[in-house]
Amino acid sequence: MKKRIAALILACVLMTVPVLAAENTADNFTRTRTYAGEFSDLTSDSPFYENVTALYEYGLTVGKGDGTFGLTDTMTVGQIVIFAGRIHSLYCTGATEAGAAAQGGDGTTAEPYLHYLQAEGALGTELDGLLTTTATRAQVAHVLANTLPEGVLTKINDAQVTEGYASRRYITDVTEYTPYYQDILLLYRWGISQGSDETGSFYPDQPITRGAAAAMLTRLLDPELRLTLEWDVPLANSAVGTTLASLVEPGTYIASPQTEAEMDESVRYMLSSGDHTLTLSYPDISMIGARQKMQEALAVVKSYCEQSYNTVSCAIMPDGRLRMTFSAGGAGSRLEEYRTATMEAAIAVHDQLWESGELTTSMTETEKARVYYTWICDNCVYDYGAGDESLSHIAYNLFCNGKAVCDGYTGAYNLLLKLEGISCTSLSNEGHIWTVAELDGQQVHIDTTWGDSGSQIDYDYFAMTPEESWQAHAW
Repeated sequence: MKKRIAALILACVLMTVPVLAAENTADNFTRTRTYAGEFSDLTSDSPFYENVTALYEYGLTVGKGDGTFGLTDTMTVGQIVIFAGRIHSLYCTGATEAGAAAQGGDGTTAEPYLHYLQAEGALGTELDGLLTTTATRAQVAHVLANTLPEGVLTKINDAQVTEGYASRRYITDVTEYTPYYQDILLLYRWGISQGSDETGSFYPDQPITRGAAAAMLTRLLDPELRLTLEWDVPLANSAVGTTLASLVEPGTYIASPQTEAEMDESVRYMLSSGDHTLTLSYPDISMIGARQKMQEALAVVKSYCEQSYNTVSCAIMPDGRLRMTFSAGGAGSRLEEYRTATMEAAIAVHDQLWESGELTTSMTETEKARVYYTWICDNCVYDYGAGDESLSHIAYNLFCNGKAVCDGYTGAYNLLLKLEGISCTSLSNEGHIWTVAELDGQQVHIDTTWGDSGSQIDYDYFAMTPEESWQAHAW
């Protein structure tokens, strides 16, 4: 009988012991009450209605003393700190006020919440003395980004933010000089913020409204309220926006180049400016001399064969100036149309190879160049019927029609390498042209035309040493 009474007493004691909330877990984020119209200024059509009601149901607010929530009212730093302290305490203890209470707080002033967050290592002294000032959105981002321990929230928008921000297409009003810019970006990565316009602007220096703050606060608590960014961002390694002119290292204009190096400077000046005319000055030059200078300039231009220029015409002025105009055989007035289409197609190939994983950041330059070599050989056939005026002499025909001869092969290949940031040029003899590239610190020769001359891709012509290249085709 005594054992039975003791057991009953023990059972009663166990039944009266309160169930303690788990410590340091997001499982403590539960809605403990139901919103039933407590805020007179909030209707189902109000901005942030879902977030404000959630803030109430999580037990984080009872609104203002006049029975409103104050959707458009601004907030002080202290008010944001109070909310952050309650959320941190809820995560750690299961009770919103436990943290501040341990610092002597009674829920009426912000200092105990700040001291609690400081004691927890969530904040430092950077907000001391600022609790009564109007909070900027950057300050709010700083507080919220540090409210919960690292790792609690998942970076559901990590790639979108990295690519969108790096491309400067999104969040353009936030730079490395913006206060707490890393915290701001973190809110986007977590899905706490998506910005305030179509480009995701954050307006870091502006005050925040209570409605907007409620949205961010409740997204910390509820994964269902977080935002998945649907930004139109380019691939991280996208070449979109690259121009043919940008692929040429800028040169210095020399009016009367005397050496090949000086002619190269003037030609690069022209190409990097996006121009196709070059005026040089040689007083008293003869017709034979003028023709020689034309050939010298054309030879240099052809070394930049990705630019699609392979012919030159010249007007000789009375004062000895030579106005050279570069074009492509068979292109006529449509040359710029062909050049534009070539660039767009090359960028599409570049981006597709990165998106498919055929190109990766871990690859060496040699490995990347081999991928492009394979692509060229797989996607082109030699145009045995090409005449002098055929578009097969420029990269356009390879990209857009799948046919080319050696200068078309080489121009297309060099264009792809340069989109990858690989330094290259072309080398020719009397009847052929091929690529010379710098791969992983080594100069190599690459002949895509001959690599594509059989039924199978011949990699013997990929990354040849100069000696091997000389044996294949002397120059």
